[in-house]
Amino acid sequence: MLEITPVKAFNDNYLWLFRPSGSKECGIVDPGDASPVLAALSAGGLTLSAILITHHHGDHTGGIAALKAAFDVPVYGPDSPNIPAVTHPLREGDEIDLLGEHFSILEIPGHTMDHIAYVSRGQAPVLFCGDTLFAGGCGRVFEGTHGMMHQSLQKLAGLEAGTRVYCAHEYTMSNLAFAHAVTPDDEDLNARIAREQGKRDKDLPTVPTTIGEELATNPFLRCNAPEIIESACAHSGRDLGKPEEVFAAIRSWKDGF
Repeated sequence: MLEITPVKAFNDNYLWLFRPSGSKECGIVDPGDASPVLAALSAGGLTLSAILITHHHGDHTGGIAALKAAFDVPVYGPDSPNIPAVTHPLREGDEIDLLGEHFSILEIPGHTMDHIAYVSRGQAPVLFCGDTLFAGGCGRVFEGTHGMMHQSLQKLAGLEAGTRVYCAHEYTMSNLAFAHAVTPDDEDLNARIAREQGKRDKDLPTVPTTIGEELATNPFLRCNAPEIIESACAHSGRDLGKPEEVFAAIRSWKDGF
């Protein structure tokens, strides 16, 4: 089983350090800054064995060069010219074995066109999803379309309910505040808000979440739910017939929230 530890960077990024239980060999996901990674490795007496990248934004790739200078390790990432440091380009359906864990690759465009996710479907399934799915929310649509992002999120929603979701930012409370604006009377959501606020009051991460938790309380995964449709139609002032239209409406709503 993997031990997965957040390495904090910038204002709200999580760089995920993962290793087999008890091992000194580890990998790092989306190292936007090398300094906190190197500090975590030194503090734990760890050796870096691999770098995993989900997409090309600088807060996910900025530390690659310095880490490569310190550890000559493979860099796995999207098959994209935007990340020339990638040594092992990956596409949908590819599979890799790292540190005793088997990962399959999903292409999940929308936030960026080159975004991928890493999924381990073992006894304790894991998802590293970068900036596509967040706890209580989803990433902005920068390079793709709303329809594309909706399809990517539905792909992730189809994973096992117990899959632990390791996203790249601590955005949970702002995401849940928006979810509350969409469905203010949702008892499961309101219970989650109280639970997650308790963690933040102690400066604890709200991540990982699970696919099951997101299916229950994340409006961006519930675009076919009557209460989400009703709220999206009321806010947009028009009838919305398809889930992707509902998604586009609430994502645009969130952009200005």
